[in-house]
Amino acid sequence: MDPRNRQRVSVAVALLVTWNAGFARQAPAEPKPEPRSTALQAPHRCGLGAAFHAGRRAALVEQLSGGIVLVRGLPKTNAYTKFRQDKLFWYLTGIESPGAALVIDVATKAEILFLPERDAMGERWEGELWDVSDEWVPALTGFRDVRPAKELDGVLAKATAKDKVVWISKLPHVELAGCFDRAGPANRAQKKDPLDGRASREEALEQNLTEKYQADVRDCASVLGELRRVKTVEEIDALRRAGRAGAEAMKEAMRSTRAGLGEGDLEAVMSFVHRRQGGDGPAYHAIVGSGPNALVLHYSDISRRMNAGEMLLVDYAPELDHYDSDITRSWPTDGVFTPRMIEIYDAVLAAQAAGIAAVKPGVTMRDVEQACRAVLEERGMLKLLPHGTCHYVGLEVHDLGDNKKPLEPGVVFTVEPGVYEQSTGIGVRIEDVVLVTTTGCEVLSAGVPKDRASIVELVRQEGLLDRMDAQALGAGASSGAPSAGGR
Repeated sequence: MDPRNRQRVSVAVALLVTWNAGFARQAPAEPKPEPRSTALQAPHRCGLGAAFHAGRRAALVEQLSGGIVLVRGLPKTNAYTKFRQDKLFWYLTGIESPGAALVIDVATKAEILFLPERDAMGERWEGELWDVSDEWVPALTGFRDVRPAKELDGVLAKATAKDKVVWISKLPHVELAGCFDRAGPANRAQKKDPLDGRASREEALEQNLTEKYQADVRDCASVLGELRRVKTVEEIDALRRAGRAGAEAMKEAMRSTRAGLGEGDLEAVMSFVHRRQGGDGPAYHAIVGSGPNALVLHYSDISRRMNAGEMLLVDYAPELDHYDSDITRSWPTDGVFTPRMIEIYDAVLAAQAAGIAAVKPGVTMRDVEQACRAVLEERGMLKLLPHGTCHYVGLEVHDLGDNKKPLEPGVVFTVEPGVYEQSTGIGVRIEDVVLVTTTGCEVLSAGVPKDRASIVELVRQEGLLDRMDAQALGAGASSGAPSAGGR
C-alpha cells in the first residue's frame, strides 16, 4: 500500500475510535447466508422522493414535441468500486441501481421503466439490486409500467415505427471527467487519440439509434440544463445540508491544523466529518495545499508536511443526497498572519464580499464576477487572479446552466475570488455557495467563518488530531514507548 494511503487509513480509523470513545463494541460474528428478504434487502429509497422526480420528468416533457424520450442508467460495473448512477438518470427517476432505462412518450406522457432480471449471484456479492420482479418498485417510484430490460429493443422498434423522433441528452457522461464541463474536452481528446478513437457513450447511442431504427435523434440537453439551473425546494434542502456538513468539516480542519502535520491528515479528518454529518462522500477530490502548493489551483497530491509560517489553502466539500457543496478557506498553518498575508487575505475577502453583495435577481454571474474583480483591481492584485469566480453548483460541482442568463430565485452558484502570489508563496482563495433569493442571496456555507480573528481562534483550539495525539501519548507513557511532541 502507498505510504500516504496507509497514513490516511490509519488517521480515519483513529478518528472513529476518538469520536466514539467510551462506546466499546464487540465485532459481530460472521453472518450466515439467509434468504434475500432478510440478508440482502436494503432500505428502499427513491432519491428525493417519487414526487420530485416525477415533477422533473413532467417539466422536461412539457418542453419537447413529438416522439419519445430515452434515458439510460449506467450498467453494472465489475470494478471494486461503489456503483454510481448516471446523474441525469437519477435526476429523472431517483433510482440508484444498475441496468435500468426509461422511455417516455412525449404526446401521451406514458412512461415505461425497464429493469434487469434478478442477478442472484451478483446480490450475494454486492447486496440487493433492483430488478423487474421487485413488487415494491411501482409504489416507491411512481412508475406503473415496469418491464424487463430485454424488452427495450422491441419498445424502441414499435415507437420509432410510428414517430422517428427520439430525444436523448448528448452531453458526454460526466463520470468520464468528474463534471460536464470537463467531460466534453476529455471525450474529444479520447477521439483524437490515434490508439483509442472511441466515441462517447452518448455518441454511440445516437449512432445505434440512427442505424438500427432510422431514428431522428434530437438533443434535449439544453432543456435539462435550464431545469437543473433553477433548484426546487427539495434540491435546496439537500444543498443546505451539504453546506452545513462541509462547514463543520472545514472548522475541524482549522482546529486540527499544526506545523508538521501532513496535508493528507487534514483530508482524512475532513472526510471523516463529512461522513459523520451525513455526507455520501467527496463532491470532488480534496485540495489541501500548504506553502507553494497553495499556488496550484487544483492541487491533488496532498503529500507534503506543513511548516510553520505558511499559508494553507483547503478546497474540499461533501456530496449529500447527490448534491454537492463547494467550500474553500485559507489560513496560516500556525495561526499567525504575516503583514503580506493580511494584505492578500483582506483583499480576497473584500472581493468576495463585493461579489456576494452584488447577487440578486436580474443580474448575471458576469456582473458578480466583475464586482469581485473590481476590488482586486483597486488593490493592484487583479493580475494575480487567474480563474473565474463563479460556477453553478448542484448535482455536479460544476453544474449545468447558461452563465449568461440573468439570475433568478432558486439558482445556486459559487463566489470564489483568489490571489496567488508566486514571489511570496502565498495563495488565498475564499469560496462559498450562494442561493439566489427574491431580495438577494443566502450563503449556504456560512457556517464556517472567514474573518481573520475567528479563523485564528479556531486554529488555536484543540482538534480531533490533537486528541488523537494525546491518546497516543498516554498509551505510549503507559507502555514505556517514546511519543511525539504536541502542538
